[in-house]
Amino acid sequence: MKWEIDESKQIHPQLVEEITKRIINGFYKSGDKIPSVREFALEARVNPNTMQKALQELEDKKIIYTKRTVGKFVTEDPNIILKLQESMIDEITINFINTMKDLGLNETEITKKIKEKLL
Repeated sequence: MKWEIDESKQIHPQLVEEITKRIINGFYKSGDKIPSVREFALEARVNPNTMQKALQELEDKKIIYTKRTVGKFVTEDPNIILKLQESMIDEITINFINTMKDLGLNETEITKKIKEKLL
C-alpha cells in the first residue's frame, strides 16, 4: 500500500490515521505482527523518530501492543477495532456533511447527491 503524506500538515497524525485505516480494512489483521519502526519509516519515507511517535500513540490507544523482543502486533480485541471503524466513519461523515452544507446544500440535496453517486 502506498503512503500519501501531505507535507503541509503534521506528519505523525497522518501516520496514525494511515496505520489505523490499514487495521480497519484488514490489511493488518487482528493479532498480526506489524513492520518495525525502521521498516515502516523506510516504507513511508519518514524519520524513524516520527514513526516511533505514531506507533507509540497507537499503543497508548491499545490499537497495537508490543511483545518484548518479538515486535509490535495489532490488538486482538475486536471491540477496539470496531470502535475505531465507527469513530472514523463518523468523523468522515460529519466532515462531508458540514462541507456540503458550507457549499449551500440542504439535507435533501445532500441525500440526493449521495444516492446519485452510489448508483
